[in-house]
Amino acid sequence: MARRLADRGLVILDRDGVINRDSRQFVKSADEWIPLRGSIRAIADLGNAGYTVAIASNQSGLARGLLDRNALRAMHRKLRALVSAQGGHIDRIVVCPHGPKDGCECRKPKPGLLLRLGRYYGTDLNAVPVIGDSLRDLEAADSVGARPILVRTGNGRKTEAALGDGLAKTEVYDDLAAAAAALVNR
Repeated sequence: MARRLADRGLVILDRDGVINRDSRQFVKSADEWIPLRGSIRAIADLGNAGYTVAIASNQSGLARGLLDRNALRAMHRKLRALVSAQGGHIDRIVVCPHGPKDGCECRKPKPGLLLRLGRYYGTDLNAVPVIGDSLRDLEAADSVGARPILVRTGNGRKTEAALGDGLAKTEVYDDLAAAAAALVNR
């Protein structure tokens, strides 16, 4: 049975570079997991405005042996606790544990994580906001008919400079707080 969505529907967030600082050396522990300014409040604001908030994140550090599932769970407990302290809620977190060369269907830009969320909620992903900082986030969103939204944090500025005509309809905001404010005020 599908999980019920909030009144305004689903919003899907990438994690690293959108919610928290990204690292070329990978975020490997809860201590290294540091939220970006305004991101925790933005997640709470989305939920309080009637969105169901879910996260879809590539976590190839698992496949590379740089962190284990317990470390990942500790990061997500920290994230959920911070959001809860702001009066918000993250309903679901899905991750791709595979490396870039594993050939899975869940690693963005493939649509597997987004499709998994669509099945979980029993919803069509058409026009669902998907907020990310990399081209692979936007391509995954576009491939399922979702609404790609780019933030300039993390890899976002580099991604914005490289955007081609195929994703010209992509909305761009400075950070998750600005993207959330735009969604909340519609």
